Amino acid sequence: MLEETLKEQLRNIFAGLEAKYTFDITVSSLYENRKELLELLQDVADCSDHIGLQIKEGEGLAFVLLKNGEDTGIRFRGIPNGHEFTSLLMAILNSDGKGKNIPDKGICERIAALNGPIHLTTYVSLNCTNCPDVVQALNVMAILNPAIRHEMVDGALYQTEVEERKIQGVPSVFADGQLIHVGRGELGELLEKLEKKYGRRAEAEAGKMWNYDVVVVGGGPAGASAAIYSARKGLKVAVVAERIGGQVKETVGIENLISVPETTGSQLAVDLRTHMQCYPIDLFEHRKIESVKVVNQEKIIEVTGGEKFVTPALIIATGASWRRLNIPGEAEYIGRGVAFCPHCDGPFYKGKHVAVIGGGNSGIEAAIDLAGTCAKVTVFEFLDALKADQVLQEKVKNLPNVEIFVSSQTVEVIGDKEKVRGIRVKNRHTAEERTIELDGIFVQIGLAANSGVFKEVVETNRAGEIITDTSCRTAIPGIYAAGDVSTVPYKQIIISMGEGAKAALSAFEDRIRGVLN
Repeated sequence: MLEETLKEQLRNIFAGLEAKYTFDITVSSLYENRKELLELLQDVADCSDHIGLQIKEGEGLAFVLLKNGEDTGIRFRGIPNGHEFTSLLMAILNSDGKGKNIPDKGICERIAALNGPIHLTTYVSLNCTNCPDVVQALNVMAILNPAIRHEMVDGALYQTEVEERKIQGVPSVFADGQLIHVGRGELGELLEKLEKKYGRRAEAEAGKMWNYDVVVVGGGPAGASAAIYSARKGLKVAVVAERIGGQVKETVGIENLISVPETTGSQLAVDLRTHMQCYPIDLFEHRKIESVKVVNQEKIIEVTGGEKFVTPALIIATGASWRRLNIPGEAEYIGRGVAFCPHCDGPFYKGKHVAVIGGGNSGIEAAIDLAGTCAKVTVFEFLDALKADQVLQEKVKNLPNVEIFVSSQTVEVIGDKEKVRGIRVKNRHTAEERTIELDGIFVQIGLAANSGVFKEVVETNRAGEIITDTSCRTAIPGIYAAGDVSTVPYKQIIISMGEGAKAALSAFEDRIRGVLN
């Protein structure tokens, strides 16, 4: 099943395994996908003397990963092919302590402190690029906390369950039967949700205080650039971020990063991490900023979990995130008809009618993508004309199942308490409102600056961007902003990298001039 070149790679990957691992398989002899699962797992097992499998008759299609005969807490219900093949490999490597996505000590302690028992189930699509991040994060939690159990379920093989649970978006995470998360998610975000639901041991509440010359908040292109430039000046630097790579991780293809003809967002995120690790930069990933205070010249940044970072120089590079409509019904139906990723959730709407909100590049690209799956796609643009590049406009207008309305304000998402049933739209010129029956809504209205937690400390404009001068300085000495979170025009990766460098150099200059102690 696996190609020989891939098997050779697996032999090298598994060469350092220390424990014995077993795929404990339970599968019905009548199950049509039985052979595919067994062939896949046998091929993987053949790549290492430390991996074996045992098969027993049962219902469905599932296997548990055992370590030295003991349950790791990781279960796959389905065939971990496609993007989830990496999740299978990382489950083995992380269980052996050899994986690259085991979090740092602080996050490990928070996971270990979660109160259990906790049974997590994640429904995925093998075509979803966001699903593996969630699956791998929850698998890590199962490895680090014996009270946690996590199973991945291929929704395509368990359609009855998908319908019963009214799942319309992936990944969908259930904790003891209750839906707690839908869509892209990072380990820190998922951990925070589990802490709120289950709590953690009281002795784990105290957070550590860290002192640095420079603290960079955000791990995208701007943050990575700022950290590298600061480290090159010989300063003690920390990067505090929800995820290394930031928003860029969601970009499928990148073809305008000069000197790099073609790459992907996920690969660029890896490259940013690799470059930062070439310097003595401390990476604190999976941290959400809770508060920022300025005491004399010290900036105190507190994150979820209680850790505090103290520094004279704070560089804010938190980027931007997808805007929401903020209309009645939107929040209620996220994951039940309201979606943000056409690549991940589009297959749920095969043969159905969906709306795309937004006529910029992302909206029209989504409409083109969905037109190949859905029976009908209706695009609503707020302005009087589409904003997308001309080449995209020409392409979408040639698609027979795409209808476009401009000057249209989305007013309300309509549902039946279980899923989306329609949308209410107002003509901005006539004020006429109408309700359109449909099955799903994809929101593609651009990005908003991630500046909320900083607004009480620094000045922002109407759009929420942090106001800076041409050197990335804010009005507060020792606080700088770079990239998409700032007022710099043209939100591009290469510009963010340059702005991160400017912010770091400005902070160093202020240090030399005595502005910072």
